[in-house]
Amino acid sequence: MTDTREPTVRPRILVLSFSKIERDPRVLRQISLFRGSADVVSCGYGGAPSGVTDHIEIPQSLEPWRLNYKLVVSLSILRMYRRLYFGSGKVRYVRQRVPEGSFDVIIANDAIAAPLAFALRPVKGVHVDLHEYAPRQGEDRRRWRLLVGPFMDWACRRYVSKASSTSTVAKGIAREYNKVYGFPEPSFVPNAAPYESQLSPTPVESPLRIVHTGAAGRSRRVEVMIDAVAEANRQVPGTATLDLVLVPGEKLYIAELIERAKAVPGEAIRVIPPVRFDQIVTLLHRYDVGLFICPPTTFNLKYALPNKLFEYIQARLAVVIGPSPEMEQVVIRHGVGWVAEGFDAESTANLLLRLTADEVSEKKRASHGASKELGAETLSAPWTDAVKALLDRGQ
Repeated sequence: MTDTREPTVRPRILVLSFSKIERDPRVLRQISLFRGSADVVSCGYGGAPSGVTDHIEIPQSLEPWRLNYKLVVSLSILRMYRRLYFGSGKVRYVRQRVPEGSFDVIIANDAIAAPLAFALRPVKGVHVDLHEYAPRQGEDRRRWRLLVGPFMDWACRRYVSKASSTSTVAKGIAREYNKVYGFPEPSFVPNAAPYESQLSPTPVESPLRIVHTGAAGRSRRVEVMIDAVAEANRQVPGTATLDLVLVPGEKLYIAELIERAKAVPGEAIRVIPPVRFDQIVTLLHRYDVGLFICPPTTFNLKYALPNKLFEYIQARLAVVIGPSPEMEQVVIRHGVGWVAEGFDAESTANLLLRLTADEVSEKKRASHGASKELGAETLSAPWTDAVKALLDRGQ
């Protein structure tokens, strides 16, 4: 008997990002989430990530918005952002390779991808994933505030505000987008790590094995954590060790941190080489405490809810943070760690000195208990809901 049923046509989704997608965990999560139910095409820098139907690789040579820096400055000063944006090599390159209307849904990563997503005219609509608060992302740098910030503001006002749906990494950032731009508050999708079902807490050791992972930028003041562990060890020798796993950033700053670490007696503090993002949790699992003291030197750092917090939890570590509001909600609600009184070395050292092995062990067990609820598979549900709502349009 001949099967006369028409074959099911899978929806086409473009995951668009001006990042090196192979190294962008958040974008990779989107691809992994939708590849089972749709033909997912990625567009960004670097090679094709796993799981996509096709990949549009933007040449690295097109990364600057314009090769002529003077023209960039002139267009920025004159607020000619549309000409600056759509005249850029990267945007022209993508528009030449993606026919308008050839995708059902486009997921635009970051505000800066939104104008291009709308220009490609997806059939069902655009979802914009606002990783952070774009208009203030580089506010600690004067040139960024003068040139890039207003450009990001233009993208938010003219394009993100028209998106069918939006999401972002923290509730405080979502509220700010709603307050400043008036579009509905973005859904909350934190930078969670995948659930690690095979890991269990390891026994607590003495000295405490503390680890910090992340980008090394001066605004993050990584030296505070070095000084905190050094002070704790000065007061009570053998309190803790600290390993810093620093993502390459400001070379001079990293060199300064390495020298600062070497100056601590007994090799208690080390800077160790970074690993691939899919190996981070395995690396972390050997430690007792995940540390992140994040002074609110910028708006985005004030409301930071970073991937490292969720990686610490998946690695079944106890967590020590400063009084950062978004992280504090997670740590207190799930009982996975402690919040220092301030963002300074003294407050952190005082907290570390109070910790006992039994208390750390209890917090590690709490991370174990919360790991599934705080895994990426659970916390990515708003993306699934948003894209399903778009695909159901007109049916």
